[in-house]
Amino acid sequence: MKAARLYEYDPDMNVELKIEDVAAPTITAPDEVIVKVGAAGLCRTDLHIIEGVWKDIMDTEGNLLPYVMGHENAGWVEDVGSNVTSVKPGDAVICHPFNACGICLECRYGHDMYCDHGKFPGLGLDGGFAEYFKTNERSVIKLNTGITPLSVAPMADAGITAYRAAKKAAKLLNPGGYVLLLGIGGLGHIALQVLKHTCGARVIAVDREPAAQVLAKELGADIVLDGGPNLIDEVKDLTGGGVHVAIDFVGEHGTENICWKLLRQGGELIMVGYGGTVEVPTLELVANEIKIGGSLVGDFVELVELMEMNADGKVTMHQTEYKLANINEAISDFKDRKFTGRGVIVP
Repeated sequence: MKAARLYEYDPDMNVELKIEDVAAPTITAPDEVIVKVGAAGLCRTDLHIIEGVWKDIMDTEGNLLPYVMGHENAGWVEDVGSNVTSVKPGDAVICHPFNACGICLECRYGHDMYCDHGKFPGLGLDGGFAEYFKTNERSVIKLNTGITPLSVAPMADAGITAYRAAKKAAKLLNPGGYVLLLGIGGLGHIALQVLKHTCGARVIAVDREPAAQVLAKELGADIVLDGGPNLIDEVKDLTGGGVHVAIDFVGEHGTENICWKLLRQGGELIMVGYGGTVEVPTLELVANEIKIGGSLVGDFVELVELMEMNADGKVTMHQTEYKLANINEAISDFKDRKFTGRGVIVP
């Protein structure tokens, strides 16, 4: 099969994935599922992998490379292990990015992403930037009738990461409140749609890119800002003291130390993007009772919930398609923010 493989890490990202013919994955355990890739989302985490940010976590022994990235995958079941009963060859599926074991205590609690024995195709083992990839039965969800793998693949990670953060925010918000989303890209535009359907708060969308601002308006943002140097004062004036919840989908380049300043007393910052360092005086935490926490990838149930919202037409993915042969062009365009929403790789 054709696959795009990473051969070296480079903080400056002056490397390209190599398109090669490699052996297709095969079933080696009874719970495994081989998926014929219909589409695979291109994630900012993929850029961080190339930069080597994840090296100490996913490649501790330094022998992973070369390997196939791609952790936002959807397609059609090609083959199944002897114990698999919930899907069969030909079924259209989306794949939760994490292969949880299902039997450890964290899995029993429903915390898939905390699994003690989980595996992560695309991070630490071969993923979906290829014609086929291997996952397990616990990770696959059959798509609703009329939904194609191409239309939903990035929701396997970008979608449920945004959904999880928006769901947390919605529980903290009342009608008339304010929630601010910083970064209306692959995740932010999904969170915006989820919030518009799950709470009555006013949504403020912030992005420097004109195309992202247009998309935010089209998706129903109540206020759209360009994130200029006066953002803090602008938000405080518009909201009468600050937002109730802010979600930072960037998490680096200084945004991580702007968002908490946008909160009103008792407000909460949910960090989704990463790469930077949050620095908050303890007096700010105490005097204003603000809270700062992270939000990881959504669990299996949250992916099911998101797929139902997608099937109902409430949440859709804005994306740009690239062929697998042009994956390096997609990566370059992503770095340079030449598209809005998500990049999707099609074999």
